[in-house]
Amino acid sequence: MTIDLDAYLRRVGYTGPRAATLESLRELILRHTETIPFENLNPFLGWPVLLDLPALEEKLVKGRRGGYCFEQNRLFQAALAALGFRTTDLAARVLWNTTDDAITPRSHMLLRIDLDDEPYIADVGFGGQVLTGPLRLELGTEQATPHEPFRLLEKEGDFLMQSKIGDAWRSTYWFDLKPQYPVDFEVSNYYLYTHPRSHFRTGLMVARSIPDRRYTLRNRQFTVHHLGGPSERRVLESGRDLRETLERDFLIAVPDAPELDAAFERLT
Repeated sequence: MTIDLDAYLRRVGYTGPRAATLESLRELILRHTETIPFENLNPFLGWPVLLDLPALEEKLVKGRRGGYCFEQNRLFQAALAALGFRTTDLAARVLWNTTDDAITPRSHMLLRIDLDDEPYIADVGFGGQVLTGPLRLELGTEQATPHEPFRLLEKEGDFLMQSKIGDAWRSTYWFDLKPQYPVDFEVSNYYLYTHPRSHFRTGLMVARSIPDRRYTLRNRQFTVHHLGGPSERRVLESGRDLRETLERDFLIAVPDAPELDAAFERLT
């Protein structure tokens, strides 16, 4: 299967050179994260999350929806491959909002990109703290992105990803360089969208980044994180508020599904 590259590039608004360069990679990551939001509406509503490329194109490209890491990075990998990039799928253990010594499942997907023998990490699917630029696969160096600085530290012979929030470094996930295959993600994906204790089933999570801010929605709490400034928060009180926020701030073509309003009313 090959991606409809023209359709994908139109979707993200990329008009630059179709070349496997660092400059193109930077622009593609930025465009993707600005236009295709992180969201878990499918599992939240009890709908399946399909990872085959035609389903991803139908949902994220034609349907103007978003998705979570497996969807986002699988689509992005297909686009990069069509442009001639050398990519490797990797898996990570998420540490966000937990401790660095926590043992969590390999429930996150990211990408290794090899450019002129220099490796980079790309990840367009990590929600409200998504990487908006590539990171050199290099230990101990604070690296600028269009949003917060990031760095990679050593952890038990593997890599610990951290982002700098204000003056504090916070760990996002822990990963190694062992190549992963689509079947590996299918198993984790099935758990995430079906298991009753999966956080993707029990709550609503949406995020999108633009040049000067990050938008996040967690259940009823809508937050605008201004870069270098204070955050604004408000509670969405109705299904109408939810739909308007998803469409206006997250650019989601909200499904015309009555179960969305019913599910929203169950949130606290």
